[in-house]
Amino acid sequence: MNSAQRKSWTLNLGFGPASAALAIAIVFALMVVTQSAQAQTFQVLYNIVGGENGELPNGGLAMDRAGNLYGTTAAGGAQSCGCGIVFMLKRSGHGWTFNPIYRFKGGSDGSYPYARVVLGPDGTLYGTTGGGGSGYGTVYNLRPKPTACMSALCPWSETVLYKFLGGPVDGAFPTDEVVFDREGDLYGTTNRGGLYNVNCTYGLDYCGTVFKMSPSNGGWTESLLYSFTGGDDGSDPYAGLTLDAAGNLYGTALTNGAGNGGTVFQLTPSGSGWVENTLYSFNRQGNSGYEPLNGLIFDSQGNLYGGTPTGGAGGAGTAFQLTPSGSGWSFNLLYSFFGGESGPAGSLLMDGAGNLYGTAYSLYTNGLIYKLTPSNGSWIYTVLHQFKGQDGRGPNGAIIMDAEGNLYGTTFAGGAYDWGVVWEITP
Repeated sequence: MNSAQRKSWTLNLGFGPASAALAIAIVFALMVVTQSAQAQTFQVLYNIVGGENGELPNGGLAMDRAGNLYGTTAAGGAQSCGCGIVFMLKRSGHGWTFNPIYRFKGGSDGSYPYARVVLGPDGTLYGTTGGGGSGYGTVYNLRPKPTACMSALCPWSETVLYKFLGGPVDGAFPTDEVVFDREGDLYGTTNRGGLYNVNCTYGLDYCGTVFKMSPSNGGWTESLLYSFTGGDDGSDPYAGLTLDAAGNLYGTALTNGAGNGGTVFQLTPSGSGWVENTLYSFNRQGNSGYEPLNGLIFDSQGNLYGGTPTGGAGGAGTAFQLTPSGSGWSFNLLYSFFGGESGPAGSLLMDGAGNLYGTAYSLYTNGLIYKLTPSNGSWIYTVLHQFKGQDGRGPNGAIIMDAEGNLYGTTFAGGAYDWGVVWEITP
């Protein structure tokens, strides 16, 4: 399955209609130079064993200040449900200790945590589930129990911060991570729900939302910032959001828009509400790619970077840049994916030198990890690792980097038990 199909698979586990699969095709490079992989050291840190210890990690990882890793699996866990887990990989000497810190039960606590967790301002974990709660997904918080744990496996305590109610009252089915602003409010998207159900994807109901949650009297208050109409603004925002220094929100909508291929959007606070501005509309007939499935990142100059897993010059996706230009934004195509690759399967990562890193999933291979290096107005494409199956297959989540430049991520499947792996690449 490609990345969109895996999202649909997750939705089909028990709480919603499938979104359309994204076609993956063979394409060629455009305005780039491709070179052989540089010397890198790849290792599998942990093979997901399945069952109660989770199956199918799909959302990527988070890292705390001590260098411990946190992730989710979309399935496995509690025997009565198989609704996914949150796990911790703790540094232990020269190795890692695996701890399933929470197993979802599939009821009011949530189910199917497709998205990775993030570390909040208080140092605890925040995330979303695509199901459970009131039936439309949740936002949750995990924290260590206040009493000392005397065993090797120490479960954490979960608090459900919000249960989505579905359209037209509210959002439904959050499938990506949340983001915090400087005041401690968090923001996210739901790919269904909202106020509008006229032009949504493939006739499915309600076009998705952007939401905000604010701490309030010991709890949290949820507010609906924007409901997608399925028109020029797009619909089905699968990816999470990015904040700029002024507090504006940026994200992608998978489908619809003026070119019927999805959009990049901005939400700006204005008075008591928010104003939506479509920065770019993808056209299924052009070379920019279409159906952007993943989130966006900023560089230090205020340029946005993202990717599409399909479309482009040959049909297999693109990496792109959006640059502020006068009163609008200029689109720059950085790379068209080719051969047995596909476009970015997770949000891109940029290092301090301006290099981009990402994962690619293909119908024809087990997937790969790549690097894009700026060079004289073009970008050099380098394969850092080609998965073979026993070391993982189907890398889909975002990559993270530690202070030493080591890269970390997950694969959806493959490994010793074919339930996925956690991997590391050292320079």
